[in-house]
Amino acid sequence: MSDNRRTGGRILVDQLRLHGADLVFGVPGESYLAVLDALHDTPELRFVICRQEGGVAMMAEAYGKLTGRPGIAMVTRGPGATNASSGVHVAQQDSSPMILFIGQIERAAWGRDAFQEVDYVRMFGGIAKWVAQIESAERIPEYIHRAFMTATAGRPGPVVLALPEDMLVERAAVDDGRPWQRLDAYPDPAVIADVRQMLAGAQRPLVILGGGGWSAQAAADIRTFAENNELPVAAGFRRQDYLDNTHPCYAGDLGVGADPKLVKRVGEADLIIAIGTRLSEMTAQAYNLLSIPRPKQQLVHVHADPEELGRVYQPDIAINAGMRGAASALAAVLPVEPRPWAAWTAAAHRDYLDYIKPVGSPGPLQMGEVMAHLRERLPEDAIITTGAGNYAVWATRFYPFRKFRSQLAPTSGSMGYGLPAAIAASLACPDRTVVCFAGDGCLMMTVQELATAVQYGCRLVVLVVNNGMYGTIRMHQEREYPTRVSGTELRNPDFAALARACGAFGTRVERTADFPEALEQALAADGPALIELKVDPEALTVRASLSQIREAALAAGR
Repeated sequence: MSDNRRTGGRILVDQLRLHGADLVFGVPGESYLAVLDALHDTPELRFVICRQEGGVAMMAEAYGKLTGRPGIAMVTRGPGATNASSGVHVAQQDSSPMILFIGQIERAAWGRDAFQEVDYVRMFGGIAKWVAQIESAERIPEYIHRAFMTATAGRPGPVVLALPEDMLVERAAVDDGRPWQRLDAYPDPAVIADVRQMLAGAQRPLVILGGGGWSAQAAADIRTFAENNELPVAAGFRRQDYLDNTHPCYAGDLGVGADPKLVKRVGEADLIIAIGTRLSEMTAQAYNLLSIPRPKQQLVHVHADPEELGRVYQPDIAINAGMRGAASALAAVLPVEPRPWAAWTAAAHRDYLDYIKPVGSPGPLQMGEVMAHLRERLPEDAIITTGAGNYAVWATRFYPFRKFRSQLAPTSGSMGYGLPAAIAASLACPDRTVVCFAGDGCLMMTVQELATAVQYGCRLVVLVVNNGMYGTIRMHQEREYPTRVSGTELRNPDFAALARACGAFGTRVERTADFPEALEQALAADGPALIELKVDPEALTVRASLSQIREAALAAGR
């Protein structure tokens, strides 16, 4: 008699295909060889071989953020899982759908502190939406379906599933599940009518966009709502691609280095309509932007997770709805007349345009001019990725994001994110230009993934802003302990040579005038390219030089 049963590894791969997965990011491990074997016979599900599990999880997170579908990551037990935890934390803070699969020790050895044994429910319990271990191959379809639904429902986030090695080789006769379905929660029409009435009574309203769970249609609907009512729209921390930054309603972003005029404008508003954003620490400017617990402005707060409503700020109107449902309902609202805030909206956009004009900095390489050239040269749908550090402000302040999902940046503030995110973007959207901004310290945390980019022929450009230090920490150090430099100096490799050693295009730019030609060469490269931007260490921040920060701290008696 023929045996129509499948191994756990085969069942798992079949479920991933059923649910529409096309890319799996991973570092192989003996703990899930049965899955790798099943992938061998499934060419439509591409396994992207990465160099370190932190990069794996960040690529999966970026894929989830970019597509709205769960990014899939696979790592081995123990150190593989601990390395991947950095990307899981990014997905949690950024509200990005992803599923991390971890090869696990065999079930018979559980509880003996066996080789690379970890209790993943305890380890990931505080940063994942759901963590579980699949104990039986028969239940794989059930668990995978739940994982896709959980990762995408409400406030999106990461799911972690552990896969015991022996479970993956056992055979089971089980039916496949159904493909996952996206769930959208829609607001009560009566509540939307209350929002319109509140808007009609306002003099200085302001919309703040943020959070996860958005789609291109939701962004278009919010644009309609803003246009119909001439509303000023600010973006939350690293959520600048939800509204075309050149749109006359766009007022700028509330993040690191926010325009003081925009911050003041929030304080002057009499109505805040917060859509999707948690109004987290960065967007709320260290929780100083709005009064806690009850803002002095009227507050309408829309969020997909009911536990976020009233968590910090007590709104006048709380709306528990997904971004697609909320945006659709708001777009259908009859425009308010009259609109006494129209001139205020126009002024907000003028302030934004003034704020992104190039500014000078110490040294022969002017990052302000570099950004001005990128604004002119890159296509509107170019995807810009960044990690964390002072250098990222050049991209977030001076580059206008014009298309939905053209910005991939971690609200969690994770260093090393830019390159893995750029690789995921290049693989998911091969027809779009991808540019990664990275600091010298930031890049070195995941620089090994350059080899991954070369292996898969990823068309991307890495711009390494090299000032020879952990710049953000040095900035804080000079403010609090001026002249006492400790633990922040870096002796870096020749980044251009390192790129070439990996098989990528690499060059160095030390003067502003040399950047346009270097960029053209990088964009024309048949694969990944890297441009090292050697900046003066004095160019520590956009607003102040290293010496200015130090002198101000000394003058203050620190």
